[in-house]
Parts: sequence; C-alpha cells; structure tokens
Amino acid sequence: MRTSLNINNKLTMVSEMRNDTIFQVLEYDNLEGANDLSTLMQLSFMKESQVKLKQVRIILDDTAVKIEAGALSYMKGDIKIKNKTGGVLGLGKKLFASKVTGESMFKPVFEGTGEIFLEPTFGHYALIELEDEEIVVDDGMFYACEEEIEVGVAMQKSISSMVFGNEGLYQTKLKGSGIVLLEIPVPEKEILRCKLYKDTLKVDGNFVLLRTGNIDFTVEKSGTSLIGTTLNGEGLLNVYRGTGEVWIVPTKAIYNELSDTGLNPLTNPSGSSNTQI
Repeated sequence: MRTSLNINNKLTMVSEMRNDTIFQVLEYDNLEGANDLSTLMQLSFMKESQVKLKQVRIILDDTAVKIEAGALSYMKGDIKIKNKTGGVLGLGKKLFASKVTGESMFKPVFEGTGEIFLEPTFGHYALIELEDEEIVVDDGMFYACEEEIEVGVAMQKSISSMVFGNEGLYQTKLKGSGIVLLEIPVPEKEILRCKLYKDTLKVDGNFVLLRTGNIDFTVEKSGTSLIGTTLNGEGLLNVYRGTGEVWIVPTKAIYNELSDTGLNPLTNPSGSSNTQI
C-alpha cells in the first residue's frame, strides 16, 4: 500500500523498569493536531510549559499483569484477558475493596506475549519494584502491577485516625514481589522521600502519597495552639511512626487550590470556568 503520509512515530522513553515483565513510561515530543484556535492556544501554552503527553507500554514475555479497569488503550500479540474473581469469597473481598477505596472492583489480568499500551494522559507515573514488601498508597494511585502483587485494602488501625484523619478510613495496599505502576499527582521531582528509622514524622495536611507497611499511622493533637492550619481546625496532625519510608508532596495543596479556584492554566488558560482541554 502506498501513501503520501510521512509517518515516523517516535516516543521518548523517560523511565523503565525490568523484571519478568518490562514497564516503560513513554513521552510524546509534541502534539500538533489542533484544528481550532482554542486548542492551538492551549497546546502552545503546554509546549512552552513543557507539559507533555505520556503513555505507558508494558512488554509481556509469557508473563501476566493486573491493570486498572478502563486503562487499556490497545495491545499487540498473543495476549489473553481474564477476570479472576476468586469464587464467592474473592468476589466479596473485591466488592468491599472497591467500595471503601474507590478503586475499580475488577482488575483484569493480561497474560501472554506481546505489548500493551495504556491510555495516554498528561499525568505522572512512578515505577516501584517490591521485594516481598508491602506499601500503602493513596486512593486512585494504582494503575498496574505484575500478577504476583496482591492488591488489597489497608484499614486504619487507630480510632483517632478513623474519626479525625484526613487520609480516609481505607487505602490501597500492595503486597508481594514485582513491579508496581502508580499514577502520581505531581512530577516525581516534587516528591520528598522521608526515610524513618525508629522515628516520627508529623504532617499538617493530606499530602502523603505512600508509606511502607511497617509504618504506623495515627492522628494526634499538635499539643500547641500556635499551629493555625492543622487538620479540621482542631489542632490535629497526621503522625507516622516506625522504620521505613513515607512519600510526601507539599506542593499538592497548591495544585488543589489552583484547581478549586479555576486558575490552573493547564485546564483553564483563559481564567474562564468553562474552558477545558
């Protein structure tokens, strides 16, 4: 077949992690398909701001992965899709998990040999390899993982965190060995990895993305009236204790404020409340 089109699709790989399965985060250099002035202006603004469209590629070699429902864009090769319910008990656990964490009830399993491409987004991603470990992540962050990883629910242990906490009663727990793909709300360079050794971290706000499974979480009074912006205005702080790692993103609150006020230039470059990409 002949064509006049000069098709030369190239994506830049910005990160990769290899195990039995290969996970790659790819990036489009430019978007040049605007067919109206409004879209052209928004794409031009994003180009100047170096905001780029990303897409995840997963390469299977007689292996399997779990993917968040609705995340698939397309795939190539001998790949089968299965939904494993685990019987009546497993179905009940999945229903409970979906209700309390907001994650989808079923996470399809893709197995075989070939390539899987997930939906392109302007979001940010983190690749993590667990080695017989457990992490607890914020709701909505899970995107994909190798089949050996168990996706479950972490329930807050203390009464104070359940009643006063701003992290939610339940979060997503990932346990086992293998690669995990998370969708994160900020660029990776804005994440602070706090490593604790029999230590305590106190956070005034809801901007912890991840903690390792051996870090205990509670909500406690600040012990002072000098802190005027604490949780719920009650002088409360999120407290993390133990030995492990906590990921915090202080810039998350700024993005939330911009989004709430309609001043985020990526979704509202003109300042109007009805202008979106």
